[in-house]
Amino acid sequence: MTEPNEQQIAEALRAHPPITLAPGPREAPSAAPEPDQTWELPGGTAWVYLADAEQGLRRPVILADGFNIGPSDLDFSWETLERGPYAFISELRARERDVILVGFDERSASILDNAVVAKAAIQEAIRRRTGEHRLTVGGFSMGGLVARYALAKMEHDGDEHETTLYFSYDSPHRGAWIPLALQAFAHYIRRLNDSFSTQMNSTAARQLLWQHIAEWDDTPETDKERTEFLAELERVGSWPRHPHKIGVANGVRTGESNGVPAGERAFRGKGLAITGTNLYTQSAGVDQLIAQLRVVTLRKPKIHTSALPEIDGAPGGTLEGFGILADELDKIPALIGLGSEAEIREHCFVPSVSAIALREIDDHSKLYDPVADSEDSELDEYLCASQNEGHTLVTEELCTWILDRLP
Repeated sequence: MTEPNEQQIAEALRAHPPITLAPGPREAPSAAPEPDQTWELPGGTAWVYLADAEQGLRRPVILADGFNIGPSDLDFSWETLERGPYAFISELRARERDVILVGFDERSASILDNAVVAKAAIQEAIRRRTGEHRLTVGGFSMGGLVARYALAKMEHDGDEHETTLYFSYDSPHRGAWIPLALQAFAHYIRRLNDSFSTQMNSTAARQLLWQHIAEWDDTPETDKERTEFLAELERVGSWPRHPHKIGVANGVRTGESNGVPAGERAFRGKGLAITGTNLYTQSAGVDQLIAQLRVVTLRKPKIHTSALPEIDGAPGGTLEGFGILADELDKIPALIGLGSEAEIREHCFVPSVSAIALREIDDHSKLYDPVADSEDSELDEYLCASQNEGHTLVTEELCTWILDRLP
């Protein structure tokens, strides 16, 4: 079989959906039911599901969407929140809460920009609400940070948000993690197709990720966008002061690893065009191999890192980053030569201590030491899952804990 050239590979990649890393279903979800109301907001949309259509909006619960590329998708949000292990939207409505799903025109835009959408949704809910029941405002993953900043800025600017409860669901308050091996591969294939690299280099990704590289051979660092976002968050008070602040993590508090070993091959290229590509889980120490890269060319550059913790196996919400990459490449016809295998599918995406705003995530002990009852989180209350599970997995365990704290 003749190895395909770069033009053939580029055309094959363009003919398929872009490679993007995000939790949730990989196939097209079933259609969501029509919302009772749809609000067009500056930079986004709110889809409203009332507990009682005849009585209108009475007890608003605002849920902000998380990170990905492109506009928020109501069908996808409904699939995640309602058709997974726990029907969260139905349970909210059964408790006479009105559900407002806040989506963004561009999920990879700056958190600061998407906070404008959240603020508009809060103000619209106050304007449309009958009675004086105060709001619950929160979000999933990045959405928790969007809601956090929106509420804090409203207080800083003297704008009333009438919110009693803030919640975050596996939100990366201290940073998120995409393996540097995956980031390097995304940038390495940019000349063939830039969609994967575009997601990794988007403003929101740079703000969320603890360590980032903009080119395949860069030295990892905390990106300037993240530094500036954290400074702006601090400027407005870091957190809203008036609401009760709660959060949940899809990882454990016991320090138990998710089972992903350090320094092991997680992904390998099998097809003619990609043979020689090997991606490894992060290991600690000096000059640690994380990737060998080859797509079409004869070159096989190696990528090394130093002084990073074994974060892929840390307790926390997981993402099937290696698995998603292999699955998407395997959808391309075999004759193109991009067949791949994920020997380890997942990695830690949001460490438990990040989701509960407890510790930084820059060394092994901070990631893996059990969470002591005496340690102070920046949240007023938090709950960690009883097992390490998928990032933003909507479970009865975590959702009922939130439901029991609704105003």
